[in-house]
Amino acid sequence: MAAKTQDFTTMMKDMMGAFPVDTKAMDEAFKTTATLNEKLSAVALEAAEKSTEISAKWTKDTLTKLTDMSKVKKEPADYAKAMSDFASAQAEVAAENMAAFAEIAKKVQMDTVELMMAAGKDFTEDASAAVKKATDDMTSAAKKATAK
Repeated sequence: MAAKTQDFTTMMKDMMGAFPVDTKAMDEAFKTTATLNEKLSAVALEAAEKSTEISAKWTKDTLTKLTDMSKVKKEPADYAKAMSDFASAQAEVAAENMAAFAEIAKKVQMDTVELMMAAGKDFTEDASAAVKKATDDMTSAAKKATAK
């Protein structure tokens, strides 16, 4: 009596065929992730654009004030006053610009939290649908297997 080797390839093929994979759920999860990435990128790019605008304006204003400060003065005391005026104006502008940067950061934080909350809801819905579909498919496959 000869021992017969089992054909594991056929057995694995039959097993995998009994439990079909639903790629639609994977597609939905990928689309949800891609959409989230697109929205997060938009938030980051908008913040970068606004920050750049603030920095450019701040630089331009500083250069204009430096030009005014570097002009020839009639009296030596006028140079000290020009320096004092420049320093005072720069301190005020710095405070305004730092507040503007803080507003951008705050908006980025709020938008990101909002997006993550929405994405969490979407991912949960996608996962629930995938699990339900997989459970239904498994139940159906199990019923077919036991009916044979």
